[in-house]
Amino acid sequence: MPDPVSEEVSGRRRLWDALVRPSRGQLAVGLLLAGLGFAGVTQVRATEVDNTYAGYREQDLIDLFDTMTDTTERTQTEIAKLERQKKDLNNSVRKHEAALAQAQQNADTLSILAGTVPVRGPGLRITITPGDGEVRVDSLLDTMQELRAAGAEAMQFNEKVRVVAQTSFAEASAGEGTSAILVGDTPLTPPYVIDVIGDPATLASALSFPSGPTQQLEGDGATVDVERLDEVRIDSLSTPSS
Repeated sequence: MPDPVSEEVSGRRRLWDALVRPSRGQLAVGLLLAGLGFAGVTQVRATEVDNTYAGYREQDLIDLFDTMTDTTERTQTEIAKLERQKKDLNNSVRKHEAALAQAQQNADTLSILAGTVPVRGPGLRITITPGDGEVRVDSLLDTMQELRAAGAEAMQFNEKVRVVAQTSFAEASAGEGTSAILVGDTPLTPPYVIDVIGDPATLASALSFPSGPTQQLEGDGATVDVERLDEVRIDSLSTPSS
């Protein structure tokens, strides 16, 4: 009859031998069980992730979808509103900059017309040299008017006197029988040199038409020389009367 105590000791020994020195079959079975365990854990975790909304009722899912849709629409509406505001601000800035540029241009134009700033630009240099007679003031005034009508932007006499709308012309005497003209408050003696800024071709045409300024001055016995220049420098300034 087998001894129960001996059989128990023998079983423990076999179990210990299997744990310490497992056979190839036992190793294969162990690895298979370990793999099945890992796969089971992974499947449970994946099921937990994928089943986030698994417990929701159909109506709950519909309500959730509607809420997400409303949120998306509100967000898109707010984005469109912000884009419109950005566009309006950009337009406002551009209009403001354009208004400033126009105001600056107007101020520059008025400063040139008032003769308070130096000017550079293409134009003419007109040299009037009297002959035996005197150059009449009326002839000079007609010359100024024709140049203005032709688009003259700025004019000066003898590099000394800036000619503006209020500039006066009068006959004067330089003494000892020498002719002179009074431009503003400044007496000038010949030759009279007029620097004028504007389109050279247009200004020259304004002087040379029949019975125009050139013929009038030549009728006074003067010689008129017209030189077209790429750059005319007008540095004389007009002092506004107080």
